Amino acid sequence: MSGRGIGATSPPSVAQLRAFLAIVAEGHFGRAAARAGVSQPTLSHHLSALETRLGVQLVERSTRGVMVTAAGHRLVPYADAAVKAVGAVVTAMAAEHEWLGGAIGLGLIPTSAPYVLPAFLKAFSREAPDLRLTVREDQTGRLIQSVLAADLDMALLALPVKERGLSSIRVFHEDFILVVSESDPVAGSNSLEVSDLVDRPLLLLDEGHCLRDQALELCREAGSGSPLVESARTSSLTTVVELVAAGYGASLLPATAVGVETRRARVATARFRAPAPGRTMGLVFRDSDRRREEFEDVAEILRRACTRARLAAVPVADPLGG
Repeated sequence: MSGRGIGATSPPSVAQLRAFLAIVAEGHFGRAAARAGVSQPTLSHHLSALETRLGVQLVERSTRGVMVTAAGHRLVPYADAAVKAVGAVVTAMAAEHEWLGGAIGLGLIPTSAPYVLPAFLKAFSREAPDLRLTVREDQTGRLIQSVLAADLDMALLALPVKERGLSSIRVFHEDFILVVSESDPVAGSNSLEVSDLVDRPLLLLDEGHCLRDQALELCREAGSGSPLVESARTSSLTTVVELVAAGYGASLLPATAVGVETRRARVATARFRAPAPGRTMGLVFRDSDRRREEFEDVAEILRRACTRARLAAVPVADPLGG
């Protein structure tokens, strides 16, 4: 050996370490080549390159056979640990390349999560049992920042999301339903106009909830002057509905939430004439994330879940991606 030392050249490759370990295990170059799955000349080349890179002789060959040197014996545990570590890396990442076989973090907003999540979780369990799904519920702004920071892979949000660096896939559309007290003149109507919201006191969620912003925008379109009841500030649709039942005003709910939130409260509903105002929900993820096809698969599972569970939402195909 030249004695140049390992610092003088690049580190050994995994193939070289595997060849060396095969020789140690078999004590014979022919059998070691078969064990490593390479030709004998290739095995000899890997060993020679490894010895050159480390600057030591690892194996002696003579008419009596193959003998591992003292330096070779010292290398064995380190070479074995290195090869196993690389194998562990490959194994861990292999699952990420399987169809929905890795881990995905999904964010949902509070005005959607309680109503769609049970159906979605059941669909994932049935259609993608190897997917390790983690769920986070939070307001839109914080979910967007979590996706941008790669703390979450994707989030189911009301579209459009205009932040730079994000793409989206439409999943479903849902109408807005007006929830009113049982004595309200529009209770049970199926022909509301957006203009009927003018001067009607609406109970809205606290700031930070996208449903609040959507309701305010709808009121602006209707020409309503002051829709917010300032005496009622809440982050819960359940509380909003109870306040409606108590006569504090009316509220706009997404269709998926109506069945759950009005089940026990003494309230009525009124629906808008088509085309009804509403919101489109979609998966939002980073432009730089190369798992677009996997996210398309997730979106399709969610669409089927909406149909199967008869959620008050219309699945929306997204051939153009957002």
